[in-house]
Amino acid sequence: MAGRGKIADEDLQPHPRVLVVNKAGEWAPAIAPLHFDKPGIAGVGLGRTFAIEYAENNPQVTVGLIPCAVGGSSLDAWQPGGFHESTNTHPYDDCMKRMQQAIVAGELKGILWHQGESDSNPALSKTYQSKLDQLFERFRTEFDSPSVPIVIGQLGQFTEKPWDESRKLVDQAHRTLPDRMTNTVFVHSDGLDHKGDQTHFSAEAYREFGHRYFLAYQQLTGSSDE
Repeated sequence: MAGRGKIADEDLQPHPRVLVVNKAGEWAPAIAPLHFDKPGIAGVGLGRTFAIEYAENNPQVTVGLIPCAVGGSSLDAWQPGGFHESTNTHPYDDCMKRMQQAIVAGELKGILWHQGESDSNPALSKTYQSKLDQLFERFRTEFDSPSVPIVIGQLGQFTEKPWDESRKLVDQAHRTLPDRMTNTVFVHSDGLDHKGDQTHFSAEAYREFGHRYFLAYQQLTGSSDE
């Protein structure tokens, strides 16, 4: 969910109550790109739109985003001690460090998850659901937030790239998460276009996806911060 959309002027306009933890571990205005997993490639994602809509609906709140996504990572890389070779990172361990540094400034209000491309193959898709559930349970335990809302989004549905059985298994794990785990919600990607590479959403699609994530979160938790 790091985001690869083309950055426009609107993505560079800070919101006074939307911040992000930057690469140095400092709070900064949340402008694109939020992520830094792949410098020069990271672009517009869905997180900023989500956060702005949350802030606008909760005027007493400052929203803090903690970007932890690693583009192209499978769930195996999200095991404790797991390694992602192309970025030379340890996604889970790095996420834990960033969370521990940032959470002292506020309260964890939700987890936004969009991932699964790299697990959409015969070798990994059959165990994807069990690994996903274990990861989310581990997050809730590590963060001492047993009921923190989790919003999970659907992979891209692009006509040029029909889904095979592996991708369908990953999609099933996503869409049935609310049946397996409390306080979770699934967000569809119907009608969202790619940016021309048949893999990543366009900037416009990411902004719309962020809007859908917020609506789903709002429906799951209520319209105001409590």
